[in-house]
Amino acid sequence: MPDNSVETIIGKRRSQPHQLIEVLQDIQEAQGYISQEAATVVSHNLGVPLIEVYRAASFYKALSLEPRGKHVITLCTGTACHVRGSHVLLDQASSKLGMDNGGTTKDGLFTVERVNCLGACAIGPVVVLNGAYHHHMTSAKLSSVIDAVLKDEVPQAGDAAPALQYRDKDYGIPKRE
Repeated sequence: MPDNSVETIIGKRRSQPHQLIEVLQDIQEAQGYISQEAATVVSHNLGVPLIEVYRAASFYKALSLEPRGKHVITLCTGTACHVRGSHVLLDQASSKLGMDNGGTTKDGLFTVERVNCLGACAIGPVVVLNGAYHHHMTSAKLSSVIDAVLKDEVPQAGDAAPALQYRDKDYGIPKRE
């Protein structure tokens, strides 16, 4: 992403260090990661030390300092998901895509990452593909989801309902509008 795009994202937020996370999220969305160049521009324009930019970017799992693949597979490895086999799913995804324990494929098509908890313990193990939650994941379902992406097919919404919609439906919580 050229400097002017980062500059556009920063826009009216110049000299407002409390906007750091929001600016980083916007850059992440536009660029796919926080480049070294973007971090420097953010530091300068928000008046935040560069180390603070890197601290925030490396702390939050939603932000990345390295380019991610076109498709991001996030596996929950929290206790509830782990005891239901998420570690096997992580190994399976990594093996199927030809990588060791996560990372990004050489062709840049997939990134496999793990997080400590997605907060969806009741429906675990949970796998998130490009922001869509796949609940009660099994090896067969994961293989089908990866195959569908490889064939340029969109996985069916039945297993990809966002967590809030799933929770609203099952627990009778009124939907937000």
